[in-house]
Amino acid sequence: MDPTQIPLRDLHLPDAIGWWPLAPGWWLVIALVVIGLGWLLRAGLRRRARGAARRHALGQLKQCRSAYAEHGNPVQLGIEVSEILRRTMLAYAPRSDVAGLTGDEWLAWLDRDLAEPRFSQGPGRGLLELPYRDPAKAGDIDIENLLAAVKARLNTPVGGRA
Repeated sequence: MDPTQIPLRDLHLPDAIGWWPLAPGWWLVIALVVIGLGWLLRAGLRRRARGAARRHALGQLKQCRSAYAEHGNPVQLGIEVSEILRRTMLAYAPRSDVAGLTGDEWLAWLDRDLAEPRFSQGPGRGLLELPYRDPAKAGDIDIENLLAAVKARLNTPVGGRA
């Protein structure tokens, strides 16, 4: 038999497998990715919300610093900084722990999570007397270190919570 006379046809390959509809495994992967992204978004929004009072307080502290540079009144600065600290700490700690504290108890509470005591034994001690002083006689309080102590307190999480 002549090989050219044999009735052979070319091989017919099946059509390529389409990507749609997706296999059940891909649907599972997509669902897990969507759930994971949702969880990450939720965690990020919660973290951002927890830091909102701190960010706001740091912005107010910056405004107080620039206002002090303009008017130079340390008594007004002391009042504003005390308010900022009290409001911010009330946002992060239970009201029963913070609201009734005054004097040395308040300063000791502010030192609670700091690496070194900046309020009870440092420049933050000026918070007790600065709002009640005569502006002309308030020169012995180190304003820059006081503001640095307040900034450190605002940047340090209360009770180890970020």
